Amino acid sequence: MRRMDTRPDFDISHFMPYLLNQAADASSVEFQRFYKERYGMLRTEWRVLFHLGRYGQLTAGEICERAHIHKTKISRAVAALEAKRYLTREQAAQDRRREYLHLTVTGKKVFGELLHAAEKFDADLMSNFSNAEVAILRRLLAAIAGLKP
Repeated sequence: MRRMDTRPDFDISHFMPYLLNQAADASSVEFQRFYKERYGMLRTEWRVLFHLGRYGQLTAGEICERAHIHKTKISRAVAALEAKRYLTREQAAQDRRREYLHLTVTGKKVFGELLHAAEKFDADLMSNFSNAEVAILRRLLAAIAGLKP
C-alpha cells in the first residue's frame, strides 16, 4: 500500500492559486451563462469581441498579446465571430499575411449590450464591498496578473 505524504498544516483552500481559481469560477459563471444563452458565445469569443469593441481595429496577434490567449483559440474565436457576422477581416495592403479585424454594425450592437450587462454584473459582484475595498482588490489582482494599473 502506498502512503501519501501529508502536511497537516497545508490547507488547499488557502493556497492562493487555488483560491484565485475558485474566485474566478464563482465570479464568472453567471455572466458566462448569460452571453452563451443570449449570443451563443464562448469565453474566448466574448474576450475577442470585447477587445475589438474597446480598442477598435486589431490583428489576431495583437489580441493574443493583450488578452494572453493562445493564437489557436483566438483563431477559432475569430472564425466563430465572423460566422455570426459580428466581425470582418481586412487584409493589410502592405502585408498580405496580416489581417485587421473590425466589428460589424451587429458586432458593435452586441458589444454595447454585453458591455452594459458586464457593468451590471460587475456592480452586483462588488456590491458587498466598500469603494476602498474594491479599489484594493482590483489593484492587488492586477498586480498578481502582471497588469499595468
